Amino acid sequence: MKRVFRHTLKGVVVFGLSVLLVLSAGQASKAAGPKEIKIGNILPLSGPSASVGLQNKQAVELATEKINAAGGIKSLGGAKLVNVFTDSKGDPNVGVTAAEQLINTEKVVLISGAWNSAVTYPSTQVAERYQVPYVVPVSVADKITERGFKYTFRIAAKDSWWTDYQFKFLEEQKKLTGTKIETMAFVYENGDWGTGMAKQWHERAKKFGYKVVLDEAYPSTASDLTPVVMKIKTKKPDVILLTSNAADAILLTNTMATMKVKAKAIIGTGGGHADPAFRKNTGKNCEYMFDVVEWETDLGRPQIPALNAEFKKRYGYDLAGESVDAFASVYVIADALERAKSTDPKKIRDALAATKLCVGQGKLGIDILSYDCIEFDKTGQNKHAGIVLVQFRDVKGTMERVTVFPTKVARPGFKAVFPMP
Repeated sequence: MKRVFRHTLKGVVVFGLSVLLVLSAGQASKAAGPKEIKIGNILPLSGPSASVGLQNKQAVELATEKINAAGGIKSLGGAKLVNVFTDSKGDPNVGVTAAEQLINTEKVVLISGAWNSAVTYPSTQVAERYQVPYVVPVSVADKITERGFKYTFRIAAKDSWWTDYQFKFLEEQKKLTGTKIETMAFVYENGDWGTGMAKQWHERAKKFGYKVVLDEAYPSTASDLTPVVMKIKTKKPDVILLTSNAADAILLTNTMATMKVKAKAIIGTGGGHADPAFRKNTGKNCEYMFDVVEWETDLGRPQIPALNAEFKKRYGYDLAGESVDAFASVYVIADALERAKSTDPKKIRDALAATKLCVGQGKLGIDILSYDCIEFDKTGQNKHAGIVLVQFRDVKGTMERVTVFPTKVARPGFKAVFPMP
């Protein structure tokens, strides 16, 4: 009996030790999980697009702070998001190098960026080659998601959708006001973004029967755009469509005002016209101009006022459509990591592909959008991305961006002043 007891006791001890080893191994595995998850961000923090690059950076930082404060990535033991920012300078070659360094040196699990379509296009190629997910908050060139890539996911609407809204607005105003529109001028920065928009404009102009009297590309670094404005004034177009970065948008607008250029509508395409610096540096010269963008502060989402007030208190200006996309992108990334339960880029990619984040699910970055859901189609394009059109208006002595189209989301008590006075 003693021998049997000894063997039994020995077995219990061995079993108990085995259980302890398994539990210890599990705890060790849990402890060995990532405490931080590095996300690479490529943005223009110097050069012509530096102001919008900075705004995107600030939006990303604020969203990251909120997500980390709420417990980080819970499925990964509360791991915190850590952003690694690199300056593309708006240069495609610099952007490609940045992507390589983020992947190979910084060992990021995902990249986000790069605002400039000309930078995003080649840097997403790098990520695709390494099979690292790349979330594109803003860059709008259609071709970014038209290459059959599996690791690229864009949140914003692509440029063909922006163009559609510009022309839909013009067609609506023609009918509402009886205004005759026959001629157009296309004026744009000569990078991928501007040339991509110009291509779309030409297609829509042909479709709707407008005559293009001026197609003028210019470098964003130009310090004098008087020759461009002279051409606009000479051609006398009914409508001027613009695609500009901040510095050139300001320069063009002020030069057109000085030279008394008149048109029935002058319509921007986000970017520089959405930059808070534009209103600050053009003042009354931008009054009654239009701009097309994915978001505005006067939309009726109840979470917008508090978040915008927090952002403005911290950084000194309002959120803009593109910084909101950047803010939302962090929530998309966090949601994918939560569902992937892994830092394996392949699993993160699969989680991104399965994304369906909608208003009302308790995610601040989604609840403030102008549309209801973020969900990617097979090309990686967010199929629900929306657009609004605003007009610069003097509201009680302050130049504001007032949403006027579509009518269902227009600011109460406002409608478009068309044609421009």
